[in-house]
Amino acid sequence: MSGVVSKMWDDALLKYNVPRETVGRAVAVAAVAAYAAKLSVPRVRRWLQSGDENGQPGADNNNLPPIKKRRSQVDIKRLHRVNKEFLLQLEKLLRVMIPGVWSKESALLGVHTLSLAARTFLSIYVAALEGHIVKHIVRRDARSFMLMLLRWFAVAIPATFINSAIRFLECKLALAFRSRLVDHAYGLYFNDQTYYRVSNLDGRVENADHCLTDDISAFTSSVAHLYSHITKPLFDCALVTVALAQSTHQMGANVVQGPLLACAVITVTGHILKAVSPHFGQLVSEEANRKGYLRAIHSRVIANAEEIAFYNGQKVELNHLRRAYKSLVFQMNKIFRQRLWYVMLEQFLMKYVWSGTGLVMVSLPILTGARQAGTGHGSSSSSDSVSQRTQYFTTAKNLLVSGGDAVERLMSSYKEIVELAGYTARVAEMLQVFEEVSRGEYQRTAVTNSKGVNTQSCLVQFNSEGQPLIKGRIIESKDGSIRLEEVPIVTPNCDIVVSSLSIAVEPGTHLLITGPNGCGKSSLLRILSGLWPIYAGKLIRPAVCSMFYIPQRPYMTLGNLRDQVIYPDTVQEMAAKGIADTDLENILAVVRLRHIVTREGGWDVEADWKDVLSGGEKQRMGMARLFYHKPQFALLDECTSAVSLDVEGAMYQAAKDAGITLLTITHRPSLWKFHSHILQFDGEGGWKFGPLELHESSPSPAPVSETPRIMPYSKKEVLETAGSKNVPSVNGGVTELASSA
Repeated sequence: MSGVVSKMWDDALLKYNVPRETVGRAVAVAAVAAYAAKLSVPRVRRWLQSGDENGQPGADNNNLPPIKKRRSQVDIKRLHRVNKEFLLQLEKLLRVMIPGVWSKESALLGVHTLSLAARTFLSIYVAALEGHIVKHIVRRDARSFMLMLLRWFAVAIPATFINSAIRFLECKLALAFRSRLVDHAYGLYFNDQTYYRVSNLDGRVENADHCLTDDISAFTSSVAHLYSHITKPLFDCALVTVALAQSTHQMGANVVQGPLLACAVITVTGHILKAVSPHFGQLVSEEANRKGYLRAIHSRVIANAEEIAFYNGQKVELNHLRRAYKSLVFQMNKIFRQRLWYVMLEQFLMKYVWSGTGLVMVSLPILTGARQAGTGHGSSSSSDSVSQRTQYFTTAKNLLVSGGDAVERLMSSYKEIVELAGYTARVAEMLQVFEEVSRGEYQRTAVTNSKGVNTQSCLVQFNSEGQPLIKGRIIESKDGSIRLEEVPIVTPNCDIVVSSLSIAVEPGTHLLITGPNGCGKSSLLRILSGLWPIYAGKLIRPAVCSMFYIPQRPYMTLGNLRDQVIYPDTVQEMAAKGIADTDLENILAVVRLRHIVTREGGWDVEADWKDVLSGGEKQRMGMARLFYHKPQFALLDECTSAVSLDVEGAMYQAAKDAGITLLTITHRPSLWKFHSHILQFDGEGGWKFGPLELHESSPSPAPVSETPRIMPYSKKEVLETAGSKNVPSVNGGVTELASSA
């Protein structure tokens, strides 16, 4: 096909009387002019739009979905380049991936290095062997030719094995690096509830799942591949240079001329490619960011599929997905366009310019060497001289091909190093955020929407960046009570819900927490559980294991039915506590779920329990966990809203009989009788804390439609006295309270 096209091309040139050389020059000039325009037009555009802070091509990207940026553009460019910070980040990650000299990773690295060196020696040996084969062909020595050919086939067996071993060891090395890094990242991620704090209290890592999977995998694969891509070319360059010098010396030529010419051409090529190389690190990092954003939207649709279906919101979600995918396609096309021109120039310099330089290097020893044809005596000497030059040319050509390929891989590896800088920045930043979050250092966009709250009396302090300072203290209680002393309730967005809260809850004091939506009820339970930090004041509480939190939507873990009851314990921990399956059946009987053991086929049946169990059954399963663990305090957040009144009352009474102190958020009047005290929030930053008293004429819970008198103050009196500093405490005394109504 290529011959037909070439003939048609020659016929067309002959028909119009156009010299072939002229067309070649025109094509070359056009290619150079197009590349020059490609480099200059964006710079001219940025210069003309210097007033615009973005000032770069791709303004049509404004219509794409607004992906949240965690840094300024200056920080992104700084982090995604090969600089000192990149080297420090890479060194830190390498210490994690290679923990010691005698580790498994070091052994793999050593074997991999030996295989790369062996492959280089085999390449030089094969090149010399091919020279001998060509020499015997020129001499018409069939016997020696066949012996060399057999030797060539014999060498092919270990050569192919080593080639396969190099790929195998590279994959094993990448997997070993990934395993080390994943173990380290998982240890940080699940330490001190970092998995919760990263997504709820900190805003720097938006898609932790993507970073923990795809980014770590891409980073480790890039490191392992880059090691092979740099180590073997270095071996090739060193050993090929020595072999070429020996061959040139045997020809009686100058050994220095060829290497000097090669070094000059390689240096010029490197400077040109470095000057025009796009910022692949920044581009690849942004591509990974947009991939994570697209995955996050898919995960959101899956997690909220039922709600979306009820609202028929598929059009809105489809638009979100399409915009996110369009954003990813835009970024990928941008990378493709950058690579198109860069690879074109790279191939021109490394393929054609270097090939011409190699021909010059090969020809110099033949043209200037002391051993020339015609200096011998007779035809036999002339034939030997020709065969020797042919042998040298063949050997030198093969060595130069190997050396040129090695230098080309070294030059092109700069692009991979820049891409590695992008992966390194993302992984290193993720691990740094995990470490800072575990130390209580958070960075998140502050809202500070404190409507109705007197911020003058607020004890929360802020730094220069608008982030609240964690000044509060958590002290383990000696008497088992819970006390809050001037503790503000602050959301992760820095919204101050309550400026200062002071209460005391003794064991056996069952507290009812009420108030309008958004007043701080669930926020208080999160503070007591240790999920949210204490920005001021003092929290005195028992150990975390003495409190058990049950949300409105209980979490159903992976595993069998037994795992759902004992969560978060394991079967081994359950056996260590001396609890058997019969005890679990008794617990399920308390929450009216004993029948599901038979219904689902026994304790060892595994299923997707969040879909198998109904809403009420899942809430009762959450209460079953409470009876299994038997904590000192139970933090109940609307945890029985889908349970019938009779079963709900039986479970609460059983919890009280078990000696569990209840701290309950509920809107059901039927649960009031199970509590002795009440904490009332007014939604404006004020609160009221005191004993809970049912109306004398209504000792039993009234129907839902009726509202009994639940405390010795009316609602108006509660709101009027919410700012009072002297309010009855749980012990009947006086507790100093602060509120800003």
